[in-house]
Amino acid sequence: MINFLRWQDILDILVVSFIIYRLFLLIKGTRAIQLVIGLIIIFFVFYLSKKLELFTIGWILGNFVGSIVLVIVLIFQNEIRRVLLALGRNPFFRKITYVEETLFYDELSKACTIMSRRKIGALIVVEREEGLDEFMEIGIRIDADVNTELILSIFQYTSPLHDGAMIIREGKIRAASCILPLTLKDTIDKSLGTRHRAAIGITEVTDAVTVVVSEEKGEISYAHKGEIFTNVSGEKLKEVLKEFLG
Repeated sequence: MINFLRWQDILDILVVSFIIYRLFLLIKGTRAIQLVIGLIIIFFVFYLSKKLELFTIGWILGNFVGSIVLVIVLIFQNEIRRVLLALGRNPFFRKITYVEETLFYDELSKACTIMSRRKIGALIVVEREEGLDEFMEIGIRIDADVNTELILSIFQYTSPLHDGAMIIREGKIRAASCILPLTLKDTIDKSLGTRHRAAIGITEVTDAVTVVVSEEKGEISYAHKGEIFTNVSGEKLKEVLKEFLG
């Protein structure tokens, strides 16, 4: 029988296994996992009823199994919608809801606007596809939602975490007070300080997007692919982040 096993069959099995695995990851920790277990039990009982010739149970479960697709759609309509939406989303946001995604943009741009007005220096790195674990190891680990008050608290001059970069991964603040590599470019505007050079430096070695708030001028800047764009508004920053992350 092994002679009839084609490479397409192996690929087919691997793809189906991967899809089932991803589906279980998406429903893990939700009420859907309990319903899946219930459906598995029903199929098992249905199989036994056929083997043991329990006609009444087999007839009842047979009618149920016959309409199983409709039952699954009705029971799992919220989970199915969440899976379909997740398929088209950027990996950066797959572990948070759409409400949290919207709040992410609003809270981050609002925090930068306030820090700009108060001239509070800040350096924020938003991870994209390339991991930033090596830079987070040096900093202080955090696992918190992105919100204005927390960002302001971290970058207050009196905070022990203000000196260094904040790293955001998958829509969450993962670390603060991280040390970043400085750019070695000699064409950088001489008025730009260490924060700006670090913002450019990390984007030269990764695909991250960085946001800088100047302590001297109060200007908001962002860097990407080794280039820095200065003096942008909070609304412009929100548009840029949506472009890079959405």
